[in-house]
Amino acid sequence: MGPVLITGGGGQLASDLEELLSGRGEVSAAPRAELDITDDEAVGRTIESVGPELVFNCAAFHNVEVCETEEDRSFAVNARAVKRLAQRCESAGARLVHVSTNYVFDGTQHAPYTERDAPSPRSVYALSKLAGEYAALAYCSRALVARTAGLYGLHGSASKGGNFVTRMVGRARETGTHLRMVADQRLSPTPTADLATALVDGVERGATGIVHLTSSGDCSWHEFTMEIMRLAGIDVEVEAVDTTIPPGGADRPLNGVLARPRADELGLPSLSHWREGLETYMQRAGLAAATHPS
Repeated sequence: MGPVLITGGGGQLASDLEELLSGRGEVSAAPRAELDITDDEAVGRTIESVGPELVFNCAAFHNVEVCETEEDRSFAVNARAVKRLAQRCESAGARLVHVSTNYVFDGTQHAPYTERDAPSPRSVYALSKLAGEYAALAYCSRALVARTAGLYGLHGSASKGGNFVTRMVGRARETGTHLRMVADQRLSPTPTADLATALVDGVERGATGIVHLTSSGDCSWHEFTMEIMRLAGIDVEVEAVDTTIPPGGADRPLNGVLARPRADELGLPSLSHWREGLETYMQRAGLAAATHPS
């Protein structure tokens, strides 16, 4: 594999990609402080300097609630920058791998969403991410767009103060008695280490276009939280509640489960079950109890 450029360096997915690829060739994973993807000239200089054969775009503005009030920034990062990055990749003869989200669907259908289902975004974040998908595919002839969901990894998410798992463990230890979590939103929470492996595998198989890559199986955020507590050995009540959207808040898909018929057709291996992925992550992160309840 030739030189690789990873945007969003230091983030949870970018860090796992860098670790995975570090022994396979030259890898440059520039953090936002060194490479702001909205700075087209800086992106151009970096691509010219690195000479990548492959670019992973892990940079995104993904604080869903903040996106609602910062529309310009959302589209600047998630759409316009992707268009220009795709153009730069095409001119340089590089492949682009762009990471997207299950939020491009409105979540109203009962069955999991396939790659061929029509998107129906219902938030500024979702709109901007869908625009980024179109930009990647329109301006880079060998682009791979991977939709995923509920990412968590060893390096956390700086914009969200850690990842969901670490936040829930911290909150449970802080409160000691009671948590509340939505039970009507379903998805397939996905460790970034597993996603990184799947993305590299997709590249090596020459995949292009849109694929869905999430952990196998699905659960509600409430079920996910219960499993986190079980693995952490924390005895705390987790109250199941319904989703409520405050005035001006972001709409979130109740059904965020992704099916992957196209990924299967391309021969991409399935990711591990979400329970297995969570257990592996919590052990690596030092969050699992020495002996957790069965």
